[in-house]
This record gives sequence, C-alpha cells and structure tokens, in this order.
Amino acid sequence: MTAPSVPRRFAALRNPDCRPYLFGAALAMMADNIEHVITYWVLWERFHSPALAGFQVISHWVPFLLFSVSFGALADRYDCRRVIQCAQALFMAASLGWGILFATGTLQVWHACVLLVIHGMAGSLWGPAEQLMLHDFVGDTELPSAVRLNATFRSLGVLFGPAVGSALLLGLGPTYGIFANVLFYLPLTIFLFRTRFTGHSRDHGVPRARIGLVDSVRVLREVGANRALVSMILLGGLGAFFVGASLQSAMPIFAGDLGAGDAGTAYGVLLFANGAGGVLGGILLEATARLPATVLTAVLSTLVYGVTSLLFAVTTSYPFAVGLLLLGGVANLAAMSIGQTVVQLLAPPADRGRVIGVYGVSANGLRAGSGFTVGLLGAAIGVHWSLGLSSLALVVSTLGAAWFALRAAPTPR
Repeated sequence: MTAPSVPRRFAALRNPDCRPYLFGAALAMMADNIEHVITYWVLWERFHSPALAGFQVISHWVPFLLFSVSFGALADRYDCRRVIQCAQALFMAASLGWGILFATGTLQVWHACVLLVIHGMAGSLWGPAEQLMLHDFVGDTELPSAVRLNATFRSLGVLFGPAVGSALLLGLGPTYGIFANVLFYLPLTIFLFRTRFTGHSRDHGVPRARIGLVDSVRVLREVGANRALVSMILLGGLGAFFVGASLQSAMPIFAGDLGAGDAGTAYGVLLFANGAGGVLGGILLEATARLPATVLTAVLSTLVYGVTSLLFAVTTSYPFAVGLLLLGGVANLAAMSIGQTVVQLLAPPADRGRVIGVYGVSANGLRAGSGFTVGLLGAAIGVHWSLGLSSLALVVSTLGAAWFALRAAPTPR
C-alpha cells in the first residue's frame, strides 16, 4: 500500500502561473488599504461626520452581502480574468475619482458615498472570480496551498497598506498620493492579459452556468443539502458576525485602556500584531504543510479565534494582549482559508462561483453585523463587555455548528 503523499511546502509559490498572481493580488490589496488610509483621513478632516465614518464600514461590506452570489454567477459564466480586471478598473476609477475631487476642492458627502460604494462593489466582484482562478492555476491537490498563500499575501497587503498609505499621505499629500495609488493595481491587471488560465481551463466539458434568480435558488437548495458546505458557510458567518471587522475599529479604545505608556504607540503595535498574525499563520501553515482542509480543523481554528478574542477583551496585560492578537490572527487565517478550500472542493464545478459567492455572503457580508454586535452594543455597555460577550457567543455557536457539522460530515474529495 502506497503511503499518502505529503503536500509540497509553499506549493502555490512554486507554481509559475500562480506565483505572479499572488504578488499582484498583494499589491492590489495594499492599494485597497492605502485608499482607506488617505480617504478616511481626508473625509474626517473635511466633514468630521461619525455617520460618514459608519457608512465607510457599511459600504465596504454590504456589497458582499447583497451581490456575492450574483458575482459568483458571473465568475461561473464568463472569463474570470476579465471579471477581475473589471474589479480592478472599478478600484482605479474610485482612486482617480477621489484624486480629481481632492484636486478641484469639490468633494461633497454624496460624492464620497458614491465612491465608497464603488470601492465596495469592486471588492465583492473580485472575490469569487479570484477563487476560481486559484483553483484553475493549481488544481485540487494544491488548492489548500493556493488559498492559504493567497490569504497570506492579502494579509501582507493589509499589513503594509497603512504604512505605505501614511507615507504617501505625508510625502505626496492626499491628492498626489491617491493618484499614485492607481499604479499598485496595474501589475495584477496586466498579468491577467498574459496568463492563459481563465478560471475554467480545468473544467473540460462542464456546462457554463446560467445567470438568473431561479438558477441561483437551485444552487442555494443544493448547498443546503450538503452538510459540510452548510457548516463551512455557517462557521465563516459566525466569525464575521460576532467579531469580524469590529476588532480593528475598536483598537484605539483597547490601546488606551491597556495602559502601555503612549497610547499612539500602543495602538500601532496592536494593529501590527493583528495584521501580522495572519501573515505569520500563513507562513507557519505552509512551512509545516500538515493542517488538513477538513471540517474538524475549521471548527478548531474558529474556536481558537473565539477564545483568543474573548481573552483579549478581558485581559489587562499589554504583552499578553499582543500575543493574543498574533495567535488569533493565525487561527482566523486558518479558519478562513480552510473554509474556502473545503467549499471549493465540494462545490459542483458548474456552480463553483456561486457556491463561493454564498460563502462570501456569510464570511464577508456578515462583517457588517459586527458593527452591531461589538460597535453599537459597545456604546451601550462598553467595548470590553461587548467584545467579550460577542466572542463568548462565537465560541458557543461554533460548538453548536461543530455538533451539526461533524455528524457524518463528508471528507472533501
């Protein structure tokens, strides 16, 4: 009997077709965050509007909630290279729009709202097509590596985006800085003209999916009949809804309360630790190549993320808090990358994009809900209590999801 082969370490980076995509996606994600840094600063300086600050979060995540399935259908039906290029064009159009309004001094609140929505739509359009491209680059065997490394490179973009954005803001000013930001989207856009992969090259003989409400309902019914798919979608949604994007937005409060000297320095270190955990997790998981893409590992990773978030909410030790953020970042990356991998491996080839879209609705769209579970609740009872209770809810609900998922959950093929 032949022993099972051990997956190659950093397999996706060894793939000459996938490697340039990973670097291009990291630059595009960095540009995404650079735009946040520059525009959020200008909007606050110009309008001092808490309502607009809240809309910044809503406009970023609600498009995932509303359109991920439809954009998944586009990825199923059409050349994913062109779908991603359309998303990159929207990102660049948003940056150019900001730059023109900054340069002319004509920025108004409604302009900002339109550009924020365009930016959010670009991110949700990019997601399903990207996952199909990764699968097309490497196939089933090395898909876990591609999804994990893509998440790691995106985390690098998130990590360095604020630093580069701040440098552009200080060095070039907001107008020239946001114009320069357009350049970071170009490498990925140009690469997609050069690659032969379309997102469907391996799906020989698989009929292209239709695009319509009736067919989308059919896909949702098929997903509901698959316990493993439902469990992955549920786990992704739980983490997004109960903690999600709120941890980062609440970081200034924790930096001040932890009493680590200068609050500004503490804030920067906590933000860095929060982002570095994802990068560290991706590198460690790739270096060991031992964490299988299974329902059980997704459950355990989500539990670790919930427990570390809970401990972070209640700790009074600054060094311990930094360590918890690092560990939580590792666990969050593991949970998300495993969830995406299992969803791809179990999805029918003709409907893979829409199934990924359903996962995107849960794992990304529900992040808007964390503004309520942690943000608004925190305004009423304090952010330590709101994050602690939300994290506890994540742990308890994950255990419930595990009971559902592990009852004869199938193994991804």
